[in-house]
Amino acid sequence: MKKVLIITYYWPPSGGAGVQRWLKFAKYLPELGWQPVILTVDPEYASYPQRDESLISEVNPECLVFTTKSFELYNFYKLIFGKKEVPYGGFANESKEGLFQKASKFLRGNFLLPDPRKGWNKYALKKAEELIRQFNIDTVVTTSPPHSTQLVGLKLKQKFNIKWIADLRDPWTDIYYYNQFMHTALARKIDIRYERKVVENADLLITVSEDVKRIFAEKSKLHVAAKTVVIPNGFDEDDFRINEVQTESKKVITYTGTISEAYEVDCFLDALQSLESDLKQQLRIRFVGKIPLSVVQKFRATGLEIELVGYVDHPKSIEYLLRSDILLLVIPKVKNNKGILTGKFFEYLASRKPILAIGPTDGDLAKIIQETKCGQMFDYSDSEGMRHFMQESLDRPVSASDIAIEYSRKKLTGKLATLLKA
Repeated sequence: MKKVLIITYYWPPSGGAGVQRWLKFAKYLPELGWQPVILTVDPEYASYPQRDESLISEVNPECLVFTTKSFELYNFYKLIFGKKEVPYGGFANESKEGLFQKASKFLRGNFLLPDPRKGWNKYALKKAEELIRQFNIDTVVTTSPPHSTQLVGLKLKQKFNIKWIADLRDPWTDIYYYNQFMHTALARKIDIRYERKVVENADLLITVSEDVKRIFAEKSKLHVAAKTVVIPNGFDEDDFRINEVQTESKKVITYTGTISEAYEVDCFLDALQSLESDLKQQLRIRFVGKIPLSVVQKFRATGLEIELVGYVDHPKSIEYLLRSDILLLVIPKVKNNKGILTGKFFEYLASRKPILAIGPTDGDLAKIIQETKCGQMFDYSDSEGMRHFMQESLDRPVSASDIAIEYSRKKLTGKLATLLKA
């Protein structure tokens, strides 16, 4: 098989949504004639937001996996200040913002560009050069975040003139929490320059949605859009082959993943409050993942039963989806949110449970929800529409159409393989 070098910071035993995309691509690429050579950080040196040991068993044995050391400033952050986990998602997992958190954000935004995981780059670059020579590799993929990984691809392109594909899962300087880092004008200029050099010099860009494609295309006067392809995240059918799912004593609305105070849920809370009293007594709201205390308190104020599960491994997360009656998804109410197309949505989709999504009704996610008939996207203020949807769906559940199979990981890997051959 022809080999492709994939440089990714997130790889098992890293947990969370970021690891899934290339873990699944690497799973199916060998079936299509490509052997993945994975370059990642040694777990002993990494600063993962979450760990999921269960994902190690999902790594295709045909993958060649190489790891390197790294210099991780986030690990010093944990050590010095006694934190149990590293910051992520714009410090969304920090329960309060004191002077120390503000100082940390300022340092992050002005002295650690493009991000604190840049300490891995010198190790990754050295090992990547060895692998390119050892395996005679002519195609390299870098995937981000962390966007510092893209600078490794940029240097490899300059040195070897290989074919370089930059996979950009999230916006860079347009990510919704970017302004929280209090960049000076100089720091912002440096970061924008990094971003522009990547989008201009990569042979091919891959993004997860049409609006994210637009955002990166606007970073340069060159014709970036012409070399940008959208391959969304998806779901792996194998993950949903669960023989038996535990039944629930109540009707359950589930939210999985991280939620922060930037997520507008007030009208959803109003919708819950306006449900018929007998239905409210039968209802449980379940959060699987990280949720700040301030948001928990808002939900508890409704008087409904609230269940806080915390972070679980991937198979358990899938099980919670299948045990639910409605799945809740919220897009943060921020600039450029039309292109936010979270990886967890596609697992929601595969569960064939009705999805109540809150966010821009003209965004990329809304289009897919309408296309697959898997639920409904509501504007942040449409509490009456949300109430009606919950009332109807809890009585008569809806199910996604067969078109959803277009978003299977196997099908999407076929698109990637076509790009690699081009």
